[in-house]
Amino acid sequence: MSAARKRVAVVGVGTMGSQAAWRLAARGAEVVGYDRYAPGHDRSAAGGETRIFRSAHFEDSRYVPLLKHADVLWEQLQEETGRELRRLTGCLLMGPTEHQQMATVLQSIAEHDLDHEVLDAELLAKRFPQYRIEDGDATVLDRRAGFIRPELTIQTAARRAEQLGAVIHRYSTVREIVPVAGGVEIRTDAGSERFDTAVVTPGPWVNDLLPDLPWEVDVRRLVSAWYVPTTPEAWFGEERPAFIRTAPTHCYGLPSPDGISVKLGLSRTLHQPAGDPNQLDRTVRPEELEIFSELIGRHMPDLHPDPTRLSVYMEGYTESSRPLVGPLPGAENVILLAGFSGHGFKLAPAFGDIAADLALDGTSPQPIDFISTVGRTEA
Repeated sequence: MSAARKRVAVVGVGTMGSQAAWRLAARGAEVVGYDRYAPGHDRSAAGGETRIFRSAHFEDSRYVPLLKHADVLWEQLQEETGRELRRLTGCLLMGPTEHQQMATVLQSIAEHDLDHEVLDAELLAKRFPQYRIEDGDATVLDRRAGFIRPELTIQTAARRAEQLGAVIHRYSTVREIVPVAGGVEIRTDAGSERFDTAVVTPGPWVNDLLPDLPWEVDVRRLVSAWYVPTTPEAWFGEERPAFIRTAPTHCYGLPSPDGISVKLGLSRTLHQPAGDPNQLDRTVRPEELEIFSELIGRHMPDLHPDPTRLSVYMEGYTESSRPLVGPLPGAENVILLAGFSGHGFKLAPAFGDIAADLALDGTSPQPIDFISTVGRTEA
């Protein structure tokens, strides 16, 4: 069946689903999206106004070709819509030289000839005096990096999909996905609809929607905090890169586009279980801010220690930190994208394109063997 005649459901029109809807609609598929809220909402994993885009990768250098594919599609979506969804300001990658993630970053840079700069302590202090590094730390500036506007991106991709013919059912919760002969049935409170294929991107609701999933996705509650610098010219001058620190405490941050505050976030090990994703605890207790205060005192003393804003959201993590991308076992017409483990947003256009490949052609030219659900046993 050709793409022009294939009917595809997209379940969850968020980070991945909005991009999948865009790429499917662009290829002529009949696309129907379902979201329990509406594209761009702040109740799952896409909140916080900014996320990091980078070319170098801490976790696995095999992501770099996918990042390059995403890079092209970010530019394409901006060009098609006329919206600035991403701004390339660079990203500082900092941590102990012997740390495995720093070694992986340098490996990915060398393997893929990425545009970068290595900064010694003297140069870092001159160009970026807001940071304090420790003896034995390495600092790499990833030049093809910057920030993404997540809520705007999701709304923009969803609107572009609708312009290309997609239909999106907002505030329409999918209750069940049922493989049937030659297709898939999507059941909501309003009834059921049949499709040739379904792309399922449920975010933190993955375990609710797919309780028999053979892989575990650990849904965690994340806190983002915004701090005002005492010398804003250091953070909002000519160079204003995002940053990631690998150790001793893994954290990241982004100077806000409004030039007022700096957003800080933490890694998986410092997040609490989310519990029921429909009853997310959005209250941040004072003791949860202690780790932020320690980080500021140790590495960013220019930031005022009291936050001006706090935000809570959710992300899903697999045991291996590699996402689940591909057909559900025993249901080849159901394409799953889940468990992106905190580093999916920058790759979202590429994963949306891969979802379209799998839904329409059953295969993708992108190198996804290491994240595929096919033949996968570990999470």
